[in-house]
Amino acid sequence: MAKLLKGKEVVDALNIKMANQVEALKAKGVNPTLAILRVGERADDLSYERGAIKRCQQVGVEVQVEALEEGVSEEGFFEKLNELNEDDSVHGILMFRPLPKHIDGEKARNMLKAEKDVDGCTDLSLAGVFTNTNLGFAPCTAEAAMEILKHYDIALSGKKVAVIGRSLVIGRPVAMMLMHENATVTICHTRTVDIPSITKDADIVVVASGQMESIGKEYLREGQTVIDVGISWNDEKGKLCGDVKFDEAEPIVDAITPVPGGVGGVTTSILVKHVVEAAAKKTV
Repeated sequence: MAKLLKGKEVVDALNIKMANQVEALKAKGVNPTLAILRVGERADDLSYERGAIKRCQQVGVEVQVEALEEGVSEEGFFEKLNELNEDDSVHGILMFRPLPKHIDGEKARNMLKAEKDVDGCTDLSLAGVFTNTNLGFAPCTAEAAMEILKHYDIALSGKKVAVIGRSLVIGRPVAMMLMHENATVTICHTRTVDIPSITKDADIVVVASGQMESIGKEYLREGQTVIDVGISWNDEKGKLCGDVKFDEAEPIVDAITPVPGGVGGVTTSILVKHVVEAAAKKTV
């Protein structure tokens, strides 16, 4: 039976640390604030927004929701984004994407100031991840995977890691972050030949393929740690599932993140952590 790397334990530890940091910042007259910039009312955006607000409230971070109509003009959208960029009382901006087709998403993404890009979506933030420098912030999901590994004291230096998926949201940034911890990383993708031989050779497997239950026992062996980033609704089973076939993996590997209850909850905490860190930089 594998050890379950539950996100709640990680979240609880982060909350305690962040609450203390926020209290110290407020004592210095700095009130950490997250601005949420949302266009329209997509169900997934609203769900994530509720989670972010709840997590912010738990540690004392203020939230400012800027909800724009679906039909807002591109000019109106960029005016609001620029306003938040220039507002010194706002330390972090969460801009929901994708934006409506009439708004230039690439322009919006890179118009966002890197120092307020708490979701790690700008080119500067990603450059910071790749160069291991303090430009913006890492994508929250990628950092959440790293935070889980760190919290559960899973050694990375010198270890072989297989990352399945090469997106800029998780695959590539988490690979870079793992390399910064001196892991030896192989990125697998749709054109990779014989992925099972690569994953079986790894000490740690990070699965972010975006393909529900695509990784079964033939990809795994005893002694491994598996971080399952995926989350999808399985109509047949009537529940949320990850990219890994949990029932096959859990009896084999040493440790695994459950879905739900693993990476997802930590991702929201990382967003709030970035807001607190952005506010702290204002005091330096």
